[in-house]
Amino acid sequence: MTRLVLKWALNSFALFFVMKLIQGVQIDRFQELLLATLVIGLLNAFLRPIILLLTLPVTVMTLGLFTFVINGLIFYLAAQLVPGFHVAGFGSAVVAALLYSLFSFILNMVFGTKR
Repeated sequence: MTRLVLKWALNSFALFFVMKLIQGVQIDRFQELLLATLVIGLLNAFLRPIILLLTLPVTVMTLGLFTFVINGLIFYLAAQLVPGFHVAGFGSAVVAALLYSLFSFILNMVFGTKR
């Protein structure tokens, strides 16, 4: 349970950092930041595998680059679901999702939250 809360906090920090770096990403309040992190995590856990499976031929044809589009779609969908979490457009969502994944990976490696 402690590891889960730590990962959530680290991912929230990563999302906050992305919000500060990307002009097109805005979060109104701290509560929306926490909720957006939760929604992104849930969408990545449940919806992303289904989308990856359905788009497998396109992903193989693009040598995996279509995964960036899927990550941007998940990020943009989270912005549509969480009030107070705004993404200017799909391009901003793709760049923000890439940076979010990178920062999240680095923070989780530094703080050792892997199983």
